[in-house]
Amino acid sequence: MNQGNGLRWAQLAGIALVVGLLSWLGWRLYLNGGHLLGPASWVSAVMLVAMAVLVIGAGLPVRRFLRGEARKSLSPIRAARTLVLAQAAALTGSGVLGWYAAQVAHALGDLDLPGYRELLWRLLALCVASLVLTTAGMLTQRMCRVDPPKDRDSRS
Repeated sequence: MNQGNGLRWAQLAGIALVVGLLSWLGWRLYLNGGHLLGPASWVSAVMLVAMAVLVIGAGLPVRRFLRGEARKSLSPIRAARTLVLAQAAALTGSGVLGWYAAQVAHALGDLDLPGYRELLWRLLALCVASLVLTTAGMLTQRMCRVDPPKDRDSRS
Protein backbone atom coordinates (compact mmCIF):
# COMPACT_ATOMS: atom_id res chain seq x y z
CA MET A 1 0.00 0.00 0.00
CA ASN A 2 1.21 3.55 -0.64
CA GLN A 3 3.63 2.39 -3.34
CA GLY A 4 5.24 -0.03 -0.90
CA ASN A 5 5.65 2.48 1.92
CA GLY A 6 3.22 0.71 4.27
CA LEU A 7 0.89 2.35 6.74
CA ARG A 8 1.33 5.98 7.66
CA TRP A 9 0.57 7.75 10.91
CA ALA A 10 -1.93 10.01 9.14
CA GLN A 11 -3.93 6.99 8.00
CA LEU A 12 -4.02 5.61 11.52
CA ALA A 13 -5.08 8.98 12.92
CA GLY A 14 -7.88 9.07 10.36
CA ILE A 15 -9.04 5.61 11.40
CA ALA A 16 -8.98 6.58 15.08
CA LEU A 17 -10.94 9.74 14.29
CA VAL A 18 -13.61 8.00 12.19
CA VAL A 19 -14.03 5.16 14.68
CA GLY A 20 -14.08 7.69 17.51
CA LEU A 21 -16.78 9.81 15.88
CA LEU A 22 -18.96 6.82 15.01
CA SER A 23 -18.49 5.40 18.51
CA TRP A 24 -19.28 8.75 20.08
CA LEU A 25 -22.53 8.91 18.12
CA GLY A 26 -23.42 5.34 19.04
CA TRP A 27 -22.68 5.93 22.71
CA ARG A 28 -24.67 9.18 22.62
CA LEU A 29 -27.74 7.30 21.36
CA TYR A 30 -27.21 4.55 23.93
CA LEU A 31 -26.71 6.99 26.81
CA ASN A 32 -29.72 9.06 25.78
CA GLY A 33 -31.76 5.89 26.26
CA GLY A 34 -31.05 6.07 30.00
CA HIS A 35 -28.09 3.67 30.05
CA LEU A 36 -24.64 4.14 31.56
CA LEU A 37 -21.23 3.51 30.04
CA GLY A 38 -20.19 -0.11 30.26
CA PRO A 39 -17.36 -1.37 32.43
CA ALA A 40 -13.74 -1.16 31.35
CA SER A 41 -11.21 -3.66 32.56
CA TRP A 42 -7.59 -3.18 33.57
CA VAL A 43 -7.01 -6.64 32.12
CA SER A 44 -7.87 -5.32 28.67
CA ALA A 45 -5.14 -2.69 28.96
CA VAL A 46 -2.65 -5.33 30.05
CA MET A 47 -3.65 -7.54 27.11
CA LEU A 48 -3.16 -4.70 24.62
CA VAL A 49 0.32 -4.04 25.98
CA ALA A 50 1.10 -7.78 25.94
CA MET A 51 0.07 -7.92 22.28
CA ALA A 52 2.37 -4.98 21.58
CA VAL A 53 5.28 -6.83 23.20
CA LEU A 54 4.52 -9.93 21.12
CA VAL A 55 4.36 -7.92 17.89
CA ILE A 56 7.75 -6.34 18.58
CA GLY A 57 9.10 -9.75 19.56
CA ALA A 58 7.98 -11.13 16.20
CA GLY A 59 9.71 -8.29 14.37
CA LEU A 60 13.10 -8.60 16.04
CA PRO A 61 14.20 -11.73 14.13
CA VAL A 62 13.27 -10.03 10.85
CA ARG A 63 15.27 -6.97 11.85
CA ARG A 64 18.30 -9.07 12.79
CA PHE A 65 18.09 -10.96 9.50
CA LEU A 66 17.86 -7.79 7.42
CA ARG A 67 20.88 -6.32 9.23
CA GLY A 68 22.88 -9.48 8.66
CA GLU A 69 23.05 -10.26 12.39
CA ALA A 70 20.93 -13.43 12.32
CA ARG A 71 22.44 -16.80 13.05
CA LYS A 72 19.56 -18.66 11.37
CA SER A 73 17.94 -18.12 8.01
CA LEU A 74 14.54 -16.51 7.87
CA SER A 75 11.65 -17.77 5.79
CA PRO A 76 10.28 -15.10 3.44
CA ILE A 77 6.78 -16.25 4.39
CA ARG A 78 7.53 -15.62 8.07
CA ALA A 79 8.84 -12.16 7.28
CA ALA A 80 5.73 -11.37 5.22
CA ARG A 81 3.45 -12.65 7.98
CA THR A 82 5.31 -10.54 10.51
CA LEU A 83 4.72 -7.46 8.37
CA VAL A 84 1.01 -8.28 8.10
CA LEU A 85 0.87 -8.81 11.87
CA ALA A 86 2.54 -5.44 12.43
CA GLN A 87 0.10 -3.64 10.17
CA ALA A 88 -2.87 -5.43 11.73
CA ALA A 89 -1.65 -4.39 15.18
CA ALA A 90 -1.32 -0.77 14.09
CA LEU A 91 -4.80 -0.76 12.54
CA THR A 92 -6.33 -2.50 15.55
CA GLY A 93 -4.64 -0.14 17.98
CA SER A 94 -5.91 2.93 16.14
CA GLY A 95 -9.46 1.56 15.94
CA VAL A 96 -9.49 0.61 19.62
CA LEU A 97 -8.11 4.04 20.47
CA GLY A 98 -11.07 5.66 18.72
CA TRP A 99 -13.50 3.37 20.52
CA TYR A 100 -12.15 4.14 23.99
CA ALA A 101 -11.53 7.84 23.29
CA ALA A 102 -15.25 8.22 22.54
CA GLN A 103 -16.04 6.70 25.92
CA VAL A 104 -13.53 9.01 27.59
CA ALA A 105 -15.33 11.99 26.05
CA HIS A 106 -18.64 10.82 27.50
CA ALA A 107 -17.16 9.96 30.89
CA LEU A 108 -15.61 13.43 31.15
CA GLY A 109 -19.04 14.97 30.66
CA ASP A 110 -20.61 12.89 33.44
CA LEU A 111 -17.95 12.72 36.15
CA ASP A 112 -20.59 13.39 38.80
CA LEU A 113 -22.12 9.96 38.19
CA PRO A 114 -21.07 7.25 40.67
CA GLY A 115 -18.10 5.20 39.51
CA TYR A 116 -17.30 7.38 36.51
CA ARG A 117 -14.07 8.73 37.98
CA GLU A 118 -12.64 5.23 38.35
CA LEU A 119 -14.04 4.30 34.94
CA LEU A 120 -12.32 7.32 33.43
CA TRP A 121 -8.92 6.14 34.70
CA ARG A 122 -9.50 2.71 33.22
CA LEU A 123 -10.56 4.20 29.89
CA LEU A 124 -7.51 6.45 29.83
CA ALA A 125 -5.30 3.42 30.52
CA LEU A 126 -6.98 1.64 27.61
CA CYS A 127 -6.30 4.64 25.36
CA VAL A 128 -2.63 4.60 26.33
CA ALA A 129 -2.44 0.83 25.80
CA SER A 130 -4.03 1.29 22.37
CA LEU A 131 -1.38 3.85 21.49
CA VAL A 132 1.29 1.40 22.65
CA LEU A 133 -0.15 -1.29 20.35
CA THR A 134 -0.33 1.14 17.43
CA THR A 135 3.25 2.26 18.01
CA ALA A 136 4.45 -1.34 18.30
CA GLY A 137 2.80 -2.14 14.98
CA MET A 138 4.41 0.82 13.26
CA LEU A 139 7.80 0.06 14.80
CA THR A 140 7.61 -3.56 13.68
CA GLN A 141 6.52 -2.48 10.21
CA ARG A 142 9.67 -0.37 10.12
CA MET A 143 11.75 -3.36 11.25
CA CYS A 144 10.42 -5.34 8.27
CA ARG A 145 11.23 -2.64 5.72
CA VAL A 146 13.53 -3.66 2.89
CA ASP A 147 15.03 -0.62 1.22
CA PRO A 148 15.48 -0.76 -2.53
CA PRO A 149 19.01 -1.54 -3.66
CA LYS A 150 21.24 1.44 -4.28
CA ASP A 151 22.27 1.99 -7.87
CA ARG A 152 26.03 1.47 -7.97
CA ASP A 153 26.36 2.49 -11.60
CA SER A 154 24.93 5.98 -11.21
CA ARG A 155 27.50 8.73 -11.71
CA SER A 156 26.93 12.15 -10.23
